[in-house]
Amino acid sequence: MSADYFAHESSYIDQPCEIGAGTKIWHFCHVMPGAKIGRNCSLGQNVMVASGVEIGDNVKIQNNVSLYTGVIVEADVFLGPSCVLTNVINPRSQINRKSEYQRTLIRRGATIGANATIVCGATIGQYAFIGAGAVARGDVPDYALMLGVPATQKGWMERHGYRLSAPDAEGIMTCPRTGWRYRLDEGGQLRCLDWAENRPLE
Repeated sequence: MSADYFAHESSYIDQPCEIGAGTKIWHFCHVMPGAKIGRNCSLGQNVMVASGVEIGDNVKIQNNVSLYTGVIVEADVFLGPSCVLTNVINPRSQINRKSEYQRTLIRRGATIGANATIVCGATIGQYAFIGAGAVARGDVPDYALMLGVPATQKGWMERHGYRLSAPDAEGIMTCPRTGWRYRLDEGGQLRCLDWAENRPLE
């Protein structure tokens, strides 16, 4: 484990775990044994990372978020304040279901809004945007804007977090800030036409 990270004295870091360089862990957090946290992450106040959880680089986790066993968070994800991630679909206090934990995968660049809930077993696509208070109960496509209870798709969000307008005559949707272009492919998946995998967002 790298020593090049910061953990506030009020937090508990159980060993063994992995924490990348440049990561900051703030007040009253708990990182459990076997957790993996990438580089340059930020864990706000009262964040719990359970055993077996994997967090990629440059992930921002706001206050009061618990990541339970079965959760995988890729790079560049934003988890808003008090959002909820579960790992058992049918919990009962009297029944031990540790062998039934389901995986929740949050793909690169996605945003989970404040107080949103992700029901376990879902994959949240790259750069998808789950609005504040929404309840996502299944897989979410890349770039999808999901709002409401239960969450339904209300449009598309581009990589910088701006809502895309309706497509033009050629089927192109353009980011109002950057001018980057997006288009649905034959399978109905939104693709960015102006971004290379290693190009940084500005």
